[in-house]
Amino acid sequence: MSDDQVPRPRGAEQGISPLRPYLLTAGRAQPVDGTLEIEAQVLTSRLGAASQARLTFERREIVSLCRDTKSVAEVAAMLGLHIGVARVLVADLAALGYVVLRRPAGALTQDLGMIERVIRGLEAIR
Repeated sequence: MSDDQVPRPRGAEQGISPLRPYLLTAGRAQPVDGTLEIEAQVLTSRLGAASQARLTFERREIVSLCRDTKSVAEVAAMLGLHIGVARVLVADLAALGYVVLRRPAGALTQDLGMIERVIRGLEAIR
């Protein structure tokens, strides 16, 4: 059987990781910080930059990507991760001190202007 005939997992051709999400999160569906917003800004800390080589590949990619500030939604989109997986991984990295989070102030759930800007930003990434 040639490489062309080997069945590939769905999504493998589209730049989406063929790994099951629960493998990346050790079976967890919720982040350690259940309030982590998708618009929270993520920035690699000095500890994260110094420890990057010792991290697992998915965490290393996030630490590398966030040397410039990115939102959790951007991390998910740029790495081809489900948003729930990105929230779990980013929250883990923040709890360990590898990234710093800047959380939005105030209740955003009722700020329709902010929601529209986030949606436009996510659409621009695609």
